[in-house]
Amino acid sequence: MRAALLDARRAEAEFDGACAWLESAMKGPMDPLGAEVWVLDESFREVLLVRHRRRGWVPPGGRVEPGESPREAARRELYEETGVRVELLDVPAAVAVRSYDPGLGLTLGLSYGAVVRRSVPLVEECGQPVAWVPLSHDWEGVFPEDRARIREYARRRAGA
Repeated sequence: MRAALLDARRAEAEFDGACAWLESAMKGPMDPLGAEVWVLDESFREVLLVRHRRRGWVPPGGRVEPGESPREAARRELYEETGVRVELLDVPAAVAVRSYDPGLGLTLGLSYGAVVRRSVPLVEECGQPVAWVPLSHDWEGVFPEDRARIREYARRRAGA
């Protein structure tokens, strides 16, 4: 949990009062943390997404397992869902509070950034297609606010 709090405080963008929510939530039992990767191509024009059976097109990610840091979970989930192994950028991209499933309460989601060559081979997880999606397109997903957040992140990365 300490790693999650440190990364949440370092994130480039904070949404939903995530840091205050996490500090409060850490005082009692809480739902598992989520971690994902906003993978951008080297031109910063496309994002790598997976088609989740209930959530639609979303960045690769999932639950942080016990004993695992959010950064480790993000890297593991990226590999499991896309076959891509890459170093994540040092500063987390964003932190938000959301419910990943109607049956779950609110939880903290840490988003990490990565830049990958478009030519890197992709290996999808069974039943979960993976694709490069132009940032100019409006992809269908349960978190429509992520489109603007990822686009803004890509714009900042392109200017860095």
